[in-house]
Amino acid sequence: MSRDPTVPETRVLAIASHVVFGYVGNKMASFVLQSLGCEVSAINTVNYSNHTAYRQFRGTQVPASEILDLYEGLRQSFLNDFDVLLSGYIPSKEAVDAVGKIGRDLKFASTTKPGAFFWALDPVMGDEGRLYISPDVVPAYKSLLPHADLALPNQFEAELLSDVKITDRASLLKALQALHKTYNLPHVIITSLRFPSGSDLGCKDGVEDMITVVGSTATAGHEPRAFRVDTHAFPAFFSGTGDMFAALTVARLREAVRDAGLASTLSWRSADDVKATDLPLARAVEKVVASMQAVLGKTWKAREEVRVEVEGQMDRAGLVRGSEGREEEEKIRHLRLTRAAEVRLVRNVGDLVSPPEGERFRARAVEGDETEAEQGKGEEGETEEKPAGEKTVEGEGIETEAVVVVEPEEVSHTTSKDTTEAERKPAP
Repeated sequence: MSRDPTVPETRVLAIASHVVFGYVGNKMASFVLQSLGCEVSAINTVNYSNHTAYRQFRGTQVPASEILDLYEGLRQSFLNDFDVLLSGYIPSKEAVDAVGKIGRDLKFASTTKPGAFFWALDPVMGDEGRLYISPDVVPAYKSLLPHADLALPNQFEAELLSDVKITDRASLLKALQALHKTYNLPHVIITSLRFPSGSDLGCKDGVEDMITVVGSTATAGHEPRAFRVDTHAFPAFFSGTGDMFAALTVARLREAVRDAGLASTLSWRSADDVKATDLPLARAVEKVVASMQAVLGKTWKAREEVRVEVEGQMDRAGLVRGSEGREEEEKIRHLRLTRAAEVRLVRNVGDLVSPPEGERFRARAVEGDETEAEQGKGEEGETEEKPAGEKTVEGEGIETEAVVVVEPEEVSHTTSKDTTEAERKPAP
């Protein structure tokens, strides 16, 4: 028996990458959003056979002119009455500028209707100290942020945009305030953080395999109201998790905003007296993380079955062939494991629609000292580790000219202990 969607009717324009096989970019976002009852119109920024973590693919980037032309086709037929713009991987400065024109046009059209339009922007630029795009795309992205309502950077991108190296509580709050104030951003979610073991936000009790998601809705004075959700990091690399996180956030935030009576409020921003853990953004992230943990857990389990099979075959082949043919065997191993790590959405759509509940997904406040945070948590009757999230950047500062530039690729929310450096490269 079907049941009515809990997410309000929402028209989303999704601008991101597209692949024929697998689930990343718009392929991921469209399925997730549609599963939760949203109407999705997709404009693709690249058309590839598969994502680039396979290390081989065919396809082309979409010119900026074509992105604008497709939007103009929607506009001239009055088909651009979108509630949300979700923008993801954009491969060039010209394409970023094109998406900026689209976003500004949609925002201008809603000027007289507070809350009628919301822009969720994932500034896909790099990870772990490396840019996936040309350096000239960074200032282009910075120019978009003042027009967005929500930014979803990973740790590296948040540091790059805020010019703050995040190592502890103080630097995290400083980075969030810089993002809120510099770009007038109402909402920020840093989608994956890992703190050093000695940090006041790091892990304790030897728990290392965790990622931390940090969100914040600014006050009227641009002060952050920060919360965190800590969760398990699976020992595998999954492509498309950034797109999955962003799409789930759009749907769940829309739902939480409706429940909080903020649907007609500019940028869906809560009053200043609302605590960080009571924000609609916090309610949304709790459900997002719960769904992702469920889906990725089942994906990891299936991948492990393939990995054991592949490793056994590789061992037997090595005994027979020795070093001959080893390079080809390694290539086949990589391709099979990459395919096995494709996020298993279709068979697990129930986890998107009905995320598991539990205290382990409950948001906790970041502001204040640790004692206050622990006391607030104690009121919930829960004792929980303070695990770490994902991704730190080497070096004392974040300077674009010191960052390594690699091929355009997407961002993942997991790290892997059993993959090579090349396998950890995210994919669009």
